[in-house]
Amino acid sequence: MTTAPETEPSLLRQALTVPNLLSLARLAGVPVFLWLLLGPKEDGWALALLIFSALTDWLDGKLARWLDQMSRLGQLLDPAADRLYILATLVAFLLRDIIPWWVVAPLVVRELVLGVCVLVLRRRGFSPPEVTYIGKGATFVLMYAFPFLLVTQGGSTLAAIARPIAYAFMIWGGVLYVWSGVLYVVQAVRALRTA
Repeated sequence: MTTAPETEPSLLRQALTVPNLLSLARLAGVPVFLWLLLGPKEDGWALALLIFSALTDWLDGKLARWLDQMSRLGQLLDPAADRLYILATLVAFLLRDIIPWWVVAPLVVRELVLGVCVLVLRRRGFSPPEVTYIGKGATFVLMYAFPFLLVTQGGSTLAAIARPIAYAFMIWGGVLYVWSGVLYVVQAVRALRTA
């Protein structure tokens, strides 16, 4: 029986680091966020939770590097939380008629295609595609678009001011998100061809 290398702590020890606890808190917030948007339609609380998620997304990466607590678990949790928030938000916004289906469809298709790519890569013994700055940037921009889109609900002056900002972030983030998906597929195809 072989022992785990000293450089890779146990899964429990990895989970109990500050950055990973923040990622776990973000993951736990996804069903609460969906319930707030679709159940009682408490947009204010949903907005607060979305902002908390965006802040902890930024903070967990910074803390992981600053505290030297980067881990394999963190590399899995962080993008998983991002994708779940993005998918949950898109589904909730679609059901609430905040954004139309033709905006949601390419973003969801991107996730499905990448999911298939990851499964094929793992089946062939490869790790998932490496995260790119375009992918990180796209997620960042979408995480800004979503709160602004929530603020646009209603007829207030604030909603009118937020509307062009929300649409600009949504278009910019959506295009970057789809483009980063294309780049990930290219990475996957190249890896499979070299095998």
